Amino acid sequence: MPTIVMAKQERTVEPVLKKKAFAFLEKLSSDDSLPGLHIEPIVNSADPRVRTGRVDDGYRAVLFKIVNKDAVTYVFHGIWAHDDAIREAERTTLRVNPVSGIAEIRRVEVPAAAEAVEATGGFSAPAETSSTPSPIAKASMQDSLLTAYGLGVADLTGLGLDEDFAQGAMEVADEEAVLALAGDAPADWQGLALIDLSTGMSLEEVTERLSLGQEVDTTGSEEEQLIRGLQHPAGQLSFAWIEDNEELRRVIEDTDFAAWRIFLHPLQKKYVDRDYRGPAKVTGGAGTGKTVVVLHRARRLALQPGPPRVLLTTFTRNLADALRRDMRVLDPDVEITGGMGERGLRIAGIDQVAHSVLKDAGRDIAPAAEAVLGVATADVTRRTGPEAWSEAISAAGADLPEKLRSPAFFAAEYTMIVLPRRITSAEKYFRVPRRGRGVALNRGQRAAVWAVIERYRASARAHGTLDFAEVATLAAAHLDLPKRRPFDHVLVDEGQDLTPAHWQLLRALVSPGPNDLFIAEDSHQRIYGQKVTLSHFGIETRGRSRRLTLNYRTTQQNLRWAMGILDGADYRDLEDEAEQHDEYRSARSGPVPRVLPCDSLSGELDQAAELVRSWSSEEEPPAPETVAILVRDRFQRDRVVAGLAERGVEVRAVDAESVKSGAPVVMTMHRAKGTEFARVLLFGVREGSIPSSMKEYDTSAADWDDAMLRERSLLYVAATRARDVLAVSWSGERSSLLQDSAQQYSDVDRSEQSHGVL
Repeated sequence: MPTIVMAKQERTVEPVLKKKAFAFLEKLSSDDSLPGLHIEPIVNSADPRVRTGRVDDGYRAVLFKIVNKDAVTYVFHGIWAHDDAIREAERTTLRVNPVSGIAEIRRVEVPAAAEAVEATGGFSAPAETSSTPSPIAKASMQDSLLTAYGLGVADLTGLGLDEDFAQGAMEVADEEAVLALAGDAPADWQGLALIDLSTGMSLEEVTERLSLGQEVDTTGSEEEQLIRGLQHPAGQLSFAWIEDNEELRRVIEDTDFAAWRIFLHPLQKKYVDRDYRGPAKVTGGAGTGKTVVVLHRARRLALQPGPPRVLLTTFTRNLADALRRDMRVLDPDVEITGGMGERGLRIAGIDQVAHSVLKDAGRDIAPAAEAVLGVATADVTRRTGPEAWSEAISAAGADLPEKLRSPAFFAAEYTMIVLPRRITSAEKYFRVPRRGRGVALNRGQRAAVWAVIERYRASARAHGTLDFAEVATLAAAHLDLPKRRPFDHVLVDEGQDLTPAHWQLLRALVSPGPNDLFIAEDSHQRIYGQKVTLSHFGIETRGRSRRLTLNYRTTQQNLRWAMGILDGADYRDLEDEAEQHDEYRSARSGPVPRVLPCDSLSGELDQAAELVRSWSSEEEPPAPETVAILVRDRFQRDRVVAGLAERGVEVRAVDAESVKSGAPVVMTMHRAKGTEFARVLLFGVREGSIPSSMKEYDTSAADWDDAMLRERSLLYVAATRARDVLAVSWSGERSSLLQDSAQQYSDVDRSEQSHGVL
C-alpha cells in the first residue's frame, strides 16, 4: 500500500473537488494500479518522478512517485485543470537541499522562447533554476537589516538558503520587505529562517530551531535521501505524512495547510515529546500554537501503556469544548472519559472538575468545608449569586471606609487572600500578609472587612450556596486531606486566567513527579482574574519553561497592530518574570488593518453593514461563518445584530454555543477567545466601552492598573482572532487603548475608510 505525503497547498480547492480529491487519494493509498486512477508519467518533464492522476474528466492531480526498495511513496502536490496540471508537472521538481538535507518542491523557469513553442503546440525542455523573488524595495548595504546584525550571504547559504534568495535577503531594509521576500522563498523553511534572522535571532538559534545542525546523510539512493528529506523536522513545515484515511480527509477538507490546527512546528514537537522531572510550562503569544502543543502532548501521554489517567483542562467550558473537538480531529481513537480518576483522557473546564470532586465526595466534603469555611457543612450544591457581595456590604459594611465599599475589592480580597490561606477567623485575618493587594489596611479596617466576609459566608450558608472559588478551594482541601490524587498527568491550557483556588486544586489533582503538570499560558491574554505566581502554590517551573514566538494564525500586519495595544504596559508571567512582546512575529503577510472612525452609532452600523456586504461580494468570498464582528458586551452584541438586520445584513449572535455555518457571527470579545476568523471587525472600540468604566476599581491604584491590563489584553485577544483581514471601528471618541495602534493606520486614504474598503 503506497504512503501519501501531502505537500503544503498554495491554492484553494473548490468544495466540489475536495470530495473527489479525497476519493482519488483514498484509492491511491490502497492500490496505485487501479485503472481508474490513470497514474501517468510526463514525457520530457523536469523531474522523472512526477506523475499526474485523474481526479475527474476535467482535473488531474500532480504527484511525485518515490520508489524506495519495496515501498512506494506519493507526494501530493495539488490539483489543476487538465492542461494546467500537465504544464505544472512538466515544470516542477522534488529535490533535496544539498546543504540542509530538506526536501523542497521547486518550479523550473521556462524561457520565453519555449513558451512560444508551447503556444504553437511544440515543446522545449526547461532548464531548472532557483526561484526568483518578487521585486521588493532594495536597500543599500549600510541600511540592510541583516547587515546590521553582522550577517552576510555566506552565513545564509551556509544554512542552506539559495544564493539568489540570500543575495535578495541582504538587500532588504525593513520588516515589510522581509515579509515580502519570505513570502516568495524557495521553500517554507527558508522563509522562516529569514524571518527569524531579521528579528535578531542568531545563526545558532535558527540552526537549533529548525534542526539544521545535523550532518546531511548522503548515503543510499536518491530515493532514500528524498524520504529522509521529507522526514526532516523543518521539512514538515511543508509536508505532512498521512497515516490513515481519517487524517487524509481532514487535510483535504482544510486545504490551507498552514492553518491546519493540529500541525506541529519542529520546535513545538520538542515540547510534545520531552519528558520533564516536574511541572513544565510553555508560553507564547496568541496564535503561536500553545494549544496545539497541549493537545499533542495530552494525546501522547494518554496513549502510554496502562493507560494513565490524564486530565486536560482550561478556564471556561467553551474552551474545554473546543479542546474536545480538536482532540477528536487530532485522533478520533483517543479514549475520552467522563469521570474522575478513570483511565484515559478527560477534557473538562476547571470549574467542572472542581464540581466533580465535590459531587464524588458527597457528605465526606464536610471536613474540607470546616478547614476552608470554618463550618463542617455538606450543603454545597448551589452557586452564590453575583449580588451577594453588594448585599453583604449593605448589611454589614457600616464601618467600612468609603473606598472599600466595592464588590470588586471584596471579591478580589476573598479570592486572593482569604480562601488561599484558608482563613476562618478574624484573628487569622488580622495576621495574614496581604502583599500585592495595593490597599493597606489597619486593624480597624481589617475588622470592618472581616465583618462583611462573615456576613457573606453566613448568607451563603443560609441559602446553601458556594461561589466558584469556594468550590475549587474545597475540592483542593478534600483531595489534600488523605492525599487523594485522581490523575497521573494534568495539562492546562490558558493558565494565565486561573485563580489561586484553581492552582491549589490542580496541584492536588496529581502527585508531584515526572510529567505531573504541563501548563500553557500567555500573560498578554489574561482577561479574567488577577495575577498569580505559581511558586506560591507549590508549582515550580523555573528551568522547565519555554517560549513560542512564531504566530501561525494572523498576518504580521495584524499582529503588529495588536501588539501596539500592549506597548508600555507591564506584563508578568506565572513565574513573576517580565513578559516581552517584541519578539513575536508571523510568517504570513496581508493587508494593513483599517481604522474606521464614525460620527455616530448609526453611521458605524451603516459602515459595518457595507463592510460585511463587500466581504461577501469578493471574487473569492470567505465562508460566511468565518466573518466575525466582535464587541465589548452582550448588550452591544444584540444591538449590532438588530442594527445590521435593519440594514438587510443577516448575522448570528453567538453566546455559549459553537459557531455554525451559514452566516457571519457577532460575539463578545470574551466569547471570541480560542476562536479564529478570516475577517474580523472590532466594533465599538470607543472610550467608555473598552476600557469599560473603572468605577469598580477605584479602591487602589494597583487594582486599577491590573484592571487596565485586562482591558488591554481583551482588545489584544480580539484583534488576534483575525487570520487575514482586520478592521476597527468606533463612533465618537476612540478608545485610549488604541493610542499609536490606531494612529499608525489613520493616515490611509479617508475616502477608502468612509466606504469600508479593505
